[in-house]
Amino acid sequence: MSAAVSSGGTPPGSSESRRIVLLRHAKADWPQVSDHDRPLAERGRKDAPVAGRRLADTGIAFDLALCSTATRTRETWKLAVHELPHRPKTVYEERLYDASLGELIALLNETPDEVDDLLVIGHNPGMHALADALAGSAEGDALVRMTRDGFPTSAFAVVSFTGSWKSVEHGVGKLLDYWTPHD
Repeated sequence: MSAAVSSGGTPPGSSESRRIVLLRHAKADWPQVSDHDRPLAERGRKDAPVAGRRLADTGIAFDLALCSTATRTRETWKLAVHELPHRPKTVYEERLYDASLGELIALLNETPDEVDDLLVIGHNPGMHALADALAGSAEGDALVRMTRDGFPTSAFAVVSFTGSWKSVEHGVGKLLDYWTPHD
């Protein structure tokens, strides 16, 4: 894990490093409901707070959290956020549900430049595809582990980049960390 970098106080358009943390929702159940309405399974309810504690361990003070409107992502966030020392502003974004890679990058491009550290709570294959696409480089074996593990439920990736949110595109970032609940 890389050393924590303090957030906040960066002027808009700054060349300081920004971070995007991509969190896949916790394990969901398969009851007879629409995919959007699937709740967390018992394992998901156990893993989500663990993911929250690991997010807290990164030392990142998120300025904004974007969360899919799906039941399983909202439940994951509700359980994880209680483990953070600071509750960021949260926006429930319906476009995160079933978003393509291009749609995810477009959402990142809309992020206000006063946001230094962004948390996105979403779904696969989007979270894995986005982490992989943004990571032009990686620290240690983070990319190897992410490729090998395939971004299971409750996993998260930390990607840093420099510049404006409007400049986010393929290969712009560095994968700083990758974590799964069963590491």
